[in-house]
Amino acid sequence: MSVIACYRRSRGGLVGLAVLGLLLATRVAAAPCPTADAEALAWLDKMSHSLQQVNYHGVVTFQQGEEMQAMEVSHSVVNGLATERLTELTGQGAEVVRVNHPLECIHPGHKLLQLGAQLQNGQCGIAHYYRFSLVEGELVAGRQAVQVRIEPRDMYRYGYVMELDRETGLLLKSQTVGRGDKVLEKFQFASLSYAPETASKGEAQLVHKALHPNPAEPELSAGGAGPVWKVNWLPQGFTPTDQQNGGSQRRTYTDGLAVFSVFLELLSGEIRPGEGVVRRGGTTSYTRGMQLGDSSVLVTVIGEVPLNTARMVADSIGGCAGPC
Repeated sequence: MSVIACYRRSRGGLVGLAVLGLLLATRVAAAPCPTADAEALAWLDKMSHSLQQVNYHGVVTFQQGEEMQAMEVSHSVVNGLATERLTELTGQGAEVVRVNHPLECIHPGHKLLQLGAQLQNGQCGIAHYYRFSLVEGELVAGRQAVQVRIEPRDMYRYGYVMELDRETGLLLKSQTVGRGDKVLEKFQFASLSYAPETASKGEAQLVHKALHPNPAEPELSAGGAGPVWKVNWLPQGFTPTDQQNGGSQRRTYTDGLAVFSVFLELLSGEIRPGEGVVRRGGTTSYTRGMQLGDSSVLVTVIGEVPLNTARMVADSIGGCAGPC
């Protein structure tokens, strides 16, 4: 799934579902966090490990509304380093690659979902914000699956339905679910092989190399000094993915499953009040102009969150008298 997440970032969409952390033993969960389905969480942890341990390649379909794309994906792990490649089979034939990514590199989304350690410490972690349940799965790409249902506990995030390979835990199919159980977008494997990839690759028309910034380093503001600002409201459970920098033009937040970013663009002259909304599958892009001190700015919130969440985040943006 992680290679698909990289592809979606490169296209200006959302991150797909974040992967999960430490292996959760079923016997650990029952006492400290009685509202969590320990077996379902154990399967999600198994999915996490599959991304670090399993070599695979195949063809996946990704559907947003009536639009569908087909992509070839491959993932390999050699000497503790992961290499991933995704190639469009439709559209421009674009390709996204990530080479030699260290497996020990833990991102903020991973840390939020290290469920085993949290439950041992008596914390429910992400189970505060989602309900998890496990049911019998279906056949996906010729593989028998188990189904994990993830239901939000509030109105600020979406739900998900995942089909995991019963043998390896690999994510075979995922659906993003909105209000009224409406499926907003989905991806699934059409074919899958766990054998090493041997097919030779032709030259891609357009190649994107997936960046890997250090979360501990603050992002530099592009385009010179801008207004110093902060986000004053976030849904419970969301946390920054990188070090906060008051002058940065972008902030990104995750609750471990959903991800959204906030962009601020400095404008010249006075702007008219108003807002713009674009929805594509599970991706919401909300834009509005506002005054931030003496500056006119354009604020954009984009991510896999409902419109009301994006609007409330944008409305909360304010300036900082001191360091943000």
